[in-house]
Amino acid sequence: MSERRAGYLWAACGVVLLALPFYLDRFWLQAGLFAMAAAIGAIGLTMLTGATGQLSLGHAFFLAVGAYGYCALAGDGQEGELTGLGLPPWLAAVLAVLIAGAAGGIFSPIAGRLRGAYLGIATLALIFIGQHVLFNAHDLTGGYNGRDVPALSLFGFAFDDTRVMVASVPFQAAEKLWYVGLLLVACCALFARGVLRGRPGRAMNAIRDHRVAAGVMGVPVARYRGAVFVLSSMYAGLAGVMLALVFQRTVPEYFGFILSLEYLAMIVIGGLGSVAGAVVGAAFVSLLPQILNRYSDALPLVSAPGTGGVAPGEMARYLYGAAVVVIVLFLPGGLVRLATTGGPLARFLKKTNRKTLKKDEVQV
Repeated sequence: MSERRAGYLWAACGVVLLALPFYLDRFWLQAGLFAMAAAIGAIGLTMLTGATGQLSLGHAFFLAVGAYGYCALAGDGQEGELTGLGLPPWLAAVLAVLIAGAAGGIFSPIAGRLRGAYLGIATLALIFIGQHVLFNAHDLTGGYNGRDVPALSLFGFAFDDTRVMVASVPFQAAEKLWYVGLLLVACCALFARGVLRGRPGRAMNAIRDHRVAAGVMGVPVARYRGAVFVLSSMYAGLAGVMLALVFQRTVPEYFGFILSLEYLAMIVIGGLGSVAGAVVGAAFVSLLPQILNRYSDALPLVSAPGTGGVAPGEMARYLYGAAVVVIVLFLPGGLVRLATTGGPLARFLKKTNRKTLKKDEVQV
């Protein structure tokens, strides 16, 4: 696909996404917001795992740092005994991302020296530590019951359920946050694309493909690994803030090992090391269980928990688990490879264009 066609396609997708809040109901808007938050976190992980080759099983820990950091910084402390500094929500969101980056910075010396399964096991420890803190630090997290999330506000405009009429359409929290999510995903994707296509990206790929050779060429391997880990942590922190705003309540159980595995599935299904692949994989993995839950009555074998069938969440894990196996075996470039140059869809379109041209030549 040529760059001009790709530009037209992205522009058309942008126009459609901007118009969706005027036509979709709350369920689909929230599903889209979950996908946007997942896309931000997946972009950060694909830079770490896909581009640099560092396996991380602790991505959910940094999402929790972002989500609970925002709640603690923006909360006013009037929820019983919960800690809250009462900062402006926009400032709390920025600081929560920085705190997630600082947490990644504390771990970065380990990330700079370990690789492969050793790094994966080390990051897995973050999940156990994080779960213990989330369940037991009641003043900060609210314990098992979690805590409410303060609504985002910017320059006096609140992104809450207060109705604002736009072209005769009532805009509430989901509609307002939709445009925030689009802006954040676009900025995160463009920044990551610039990093991966520039000199840092070439150094990251060299570290992934051959660490020793990269060091011989003068690439500071440990420094790059640590820096990418910090950047990935900040992406995860921003995704955690976005998830908290969409959920409107943080629950410790959500930020567990399963969530980290889902993010790994996102970048594998979409395409390792690809920003567009991270977005596609995030949409696939995050939307699939919600769609199954929405249409469970009409789908075979899928039913509500306790009714004899397979629960939508479990069926979704089976399906994207099977998708990971199929993609690893038959489509290593991920779903995004289908539409790129050299992919099956691109080859089919080229073949169709050639046949059309030949027919036109015969008619002439």
